[in-house]
Amino acid sequence: MGILESVHSSGDVKKLKTEDLKPLCAEIRQFLIESVSKTGGHLASNLGTVELTVALHRVYDTSKDRLVFDVGHQSYTHKIITGRREQFSTLRQYGGLSGFPKPYESNDDAFIAGHASNSVSVALGMAKARTMLGLDYDVVAVIGDGALTGGLAYEGLCGAAASKEPLVIILNDNNMSIDANVGGIARQLQRMRVKPSYISFKRAYREAFSKVPAIYQFNHKIKERIKDTVLPGNMFSAMDLNYIGPVDGHDVSKLESILRWARDLREPVIVHVLTKKGKGCSYAEEHPELYHGVGPFDPATGALKCSGESFSDRFGQYLCEFAEADSRITAITAAMSCGTGLDRFAARFPDRFQDVGIAEGHATSMAAGMAKQGAIPVFAVYASFLQRGYDMLIHDVALQKLHVVLGVDRAGIVGGDGETHHGILDVSFLRSVPGMTVFCPASYAELREMLRVALFESDGPVAIRYPRGGEGNYTGCSEGPEQRIRTGGDVTIVSYGMLINEALSAADCLEEKGISAEVIKINRIAGDVYPLVMDSLKKTGRLVAVEEVCAADCLGTSILAQAELQGLCLKKAALLNLGDGILPHGDRKLLLRDRGLDVQAIVKAAMDLT
Repeated sequence: MGILESVHSSGDVKKLKTEDLKPLCAEIRQFLIESVSKTGGHLASNLGTVELTVALHRVYDTSKDRLVFDVGHQSYTHKIITGRREQFSTLRQYGGLSGFPKPYESNDDAFIAGHASNSVSVALGMAKARTMLGLDYDVVAVIGDGALTGGLAYEGLCGAAASKEPLVIILNDNNMSIDANVGGIARQLQRMRVKPSYISFKRAYREAFSKVPAIYQFNHKIKERIKDTVLPGNMFSAMDLNYIGPVDGHDVSKLESILRWARDLREPVIVHVLTKKGKGCSYAEEHPELYHGVGPFDPATGALKCSGESFSDRFGQYLCEFAEADSRITAITAAMSCGTGLDRFAARFPDRFQDVGIAEGHATSMAAGMAKQGAIPVFAVYASFLQRGYDMLIHDVALQKLHVVLGVDRAGIVGGDGETHHGILDVSFLRSVPGMTVFCPASYAELREMLRVALFESDGPVAIRYPRGGEGNYTGCSEGPEQRIRTGGDVTIVSYGMLINEALSAADCLEEKGISAEVIKINRIAGDVYPLVMDSLKKTGRLVAVEEVCAADCLGTSILAQAELQGLCLKKAALLNLGDGILPHGDRKLLLRDRGLDVQAIVKAAMDLT
């Protein structure tokens, strides 16, 4: 029996002999490669944090101590150690194990983690609650250097330093987020990485003099001068955080020793750990961005199964075409150039490409500044990440009616990443932004045409929301705010985006049952009235609105309000949507079925109305 098979909790890891730790890490890596190759998931980030996670479990008991991951891409080893190894065959599958920390799975998961840069703030809140309530547990946050490009991280660091709360912050520095890190913070960390000698001096100094206060104070200024010589410009020390590092993140015994020391200091401490993304797997080490989040692959060679062309790919292609003809167009990404299809633009127009790191708010405000001065900025961003730029959309973009174009990627259900990544709240908040136009293409042809209109024929803020993956059976290109794409007299089905495929299929099924359904496709969902929908409702008196978004401020409620204002007395109506918008991870088709948005559910709703 391997060592890994005996590990089911932090306590089991603590019982192991020191000489067992290295082979345990090797077994975990092999398990990760074999398991993720079948289910897909986040590979490179988890391979890079095996030793760090094992060391954390040697020092802390996560059933009571609070281990807060930033984003959570690197939490697989933690899940393996805490009794969920046998569930890994269900990873990211409908009804199975989540790819992120989830307290509903285990008390060892301290906090839901899906978006970057919040871990220090969350951990500080837990530490303050501990002190206020007189409880006894330790708190540790694990934040990557990629998440350090987000401004929220610095708000948390400043708060932690000021609080003096006992708190350990692990900076997992692998020089990557998903794409390579950019900006001043990356350069600062690069300078700090070349000074590993400082940690040996600092530890020896503290252990030698901390018990003799007079000598400690006398030597403090000397120590500070030496520190400034060895580690010039240490931003963490400048923030009044006790800095330890850099530390080899793949030496589990040294990590354990350093973590114990940091914990026992009983003050805010930042431990700078150097790791390699994809560690121990040649293809993941060579191409960490490619193996960050993957589908099933060949574990021997790393060969990935082809996922086919996507809306993201086409968006990048079309943007390059338009940028070739107009030098005002510039593209912005928040550390997701590959994910949003902008890698092609970055290669072709490097002087017009901006990667701001994990800083969606900054990206939005910067786009506003560019638009004010005559550029045409295009910010491509995942729908769920755009949430963090909402204030800037209103204050910096909408109030001045600036022409900023948003490529809202991953709109709708995204699958395995689950509730933190589903793009199903953006319709609600984008519709509330003054002057916002929101396009909803359902095909590649529509994506191209809507992007052209957004760039050259629109004023003010414009969003184009498109799904993860490729187009469906519908490949047409309807025009205007709305279009009747199927005539009927018994019931009106209204939809937009990818659900237009289910709406059309439902209309076919209804016809076989003797029910004539009219299908109205909505192309713009903000700031418009819908005369075609109203005309259809006058005829049918029955509405089925089908939307892959949350119920709050969905388009269906707006249509009902318009009908009421126009004095239409509808016989019946059904609003099919995703309810409160909190969906688990899983295959899109299964989630649509579960939430009553598949073809059969649409058919049933229409039949119930007739």
